[in-house]
Amino acid sequence: MRMLRMTDWWDKFFAIGIILKGLDGVLELLGGSLLLFAAPATIHDIAVLITQPELSEDPNDFLSNHILRGALGLSDHVVLFTALYLLAHGLVKVVLVLALLMNKLWAYPWMIAVLVVFILYQLYQLTLTPSAGLVALTVFDILIVVLTGHEYGRHRRRKLEGQT
Repeated sequence: MRMLRMTDWWDKFFAIGIILKGLDGVLELLGGSLLLFAAPATIHDIAVLITQPELSEDPNDFLSNHILRGALGLSDHVVLFTALYLLAHGLVKVVLVLALLMNKLWAYPWMIAVLVVFILYQLYQLTLTPSAGLVALTVFDILIVVLTGHEYGRHRRRKLEGQT
C-alpha cells in the first residue's frame, strides 16, 4: 500500500489540510454520537452550566447568549437530525481522508465533489443564519477543494508521465 508522498511544500500543505479535515470529521463523529444520547433538556442544562460563569461577569456576552438561545430552541427531532447529519458528514470525511492518505486516486474527485456539496449547503445556511464559524468552515473547505484539485492534477500528470 502506497502512502501519500511528501516531495515538496505543496504535498506538505495538502497533507496538513486533509489531516485537519480528517480531525474535523472525527470531531463530528464524536459530536454526533454524543447527540444520539442527549435529550434537548440535557443539552440546555450543559449550555447553562458552561455559560453561567461568563454571564455572571457580563450578562450581555454575545457568545454565551447565542449558545443559550440555540440550546433553548432544540427539540428531539432537531437533535436527532443534527446527530445523523454530523455522523454522516464525519464518516464521509474520515473515509475520504484515509483514502487520500493511502494515495487512492479515486478519492480525489470524490473529496472535491463531496466538499462542493457541503460548501453549497453551507452557503445556503449562511444566507439564513450568518455566522463567523460557518464562514471559516466554508473558506477552509474551499481551500481543501483547491488543494485537492491541485494535488489530483499532479498525481494524474505523474501517472501519465510514468506510462509514456
